[in-house]
Formats: sequence, structure tokens, C-alpha cells
Amino acid sequence: MQLALTQAREAADSGEVPIGAVIVRDGKVIATGRNGPRERHDPTSHAEIEAIRAAARILGNERLEGCELWVTLEPCAMCAGAISHARIARLYYAAPDPKGGAVEHGARVFEHDQCLHRPEVYSGMGEAEAAEMLRAFFRDRR
Repeated sequence: MQLALTQAREAADSGEVPIGAVIVRDGKVIATGRNGPRERHDPTSHAEIEAIRAAARILGNERLEGCELWVTLEPCAMCAGAISHARIARLYYAAPDPKGGAVEHGARVFEHDQCLHRPEVYSGMGEAEAAEMLRAFFRDRR
């Protein structure tokens, strides 16, 4: 999670919402991602999507079976859908997102019968640091 938090800080340093993600396979980091919708002019450039895209390129496969995704904020519905389609085995996220999250809040994507794949989900690792980073980012912009 520390590497995901580092990615989140890099996102904040470039004016993006501080969210970072890391994909691990067999205990090794294979890809990272950070938020970049403003910088890349791409509304789908969320940290999870960037990490999934990079991992798929590295593995040469759209299915990331056996991979873990570590992310600093509860994924939104778009990212939860991508996680399911990528067949991510385990999802670890730091801070919950009652407003935009779709794992334990909102749409609860993985609970739907239509969900193609359900990862194991773990939350709370690094929650305090991730949540404070987000609060500080938005506080500084008000």
C-alpha cells in the first residue's frame, strides 16, 4: 500500500485527485497507476484503470488472473467493472468512499448477479493516510 500512496502523492503533485494503485503478481509489483483525467484529458484515467492497462500490456493478456490490486480509495463503478473484467483475484483498498465508491457503497458492483467475476476484497490498510491526503487535497482547493 505504501507504493500506492506514493502514486497518490504524485497525482496530487500534478494537480490530480490523489489516488494511486499498484498491481502485484506472485509477490512482485508489475504495474502502477495514478489518477490522471485532467492531465491526460481522459475521464477514464483513474489510478485503477491505468494500473490495469499497464499490467495487461506487461503480461500480454487482458485477464490479470492471480493478480492483486492495491488502491488508496474504494473503486468507483467504472473501476469495479474493470476489476471484474480483468479477473483481478484480490482487491485491497485503503479508504472507503461513501460518495463515489461502488464496492461497499453505492452500486456494490461485485454483489450483482450480472458481475462476471468477484475478487476477494479487503479494506482499511493505509486508510488514515489515504483519507488525510484526500481531505488535505480538497481543503487546499476550497
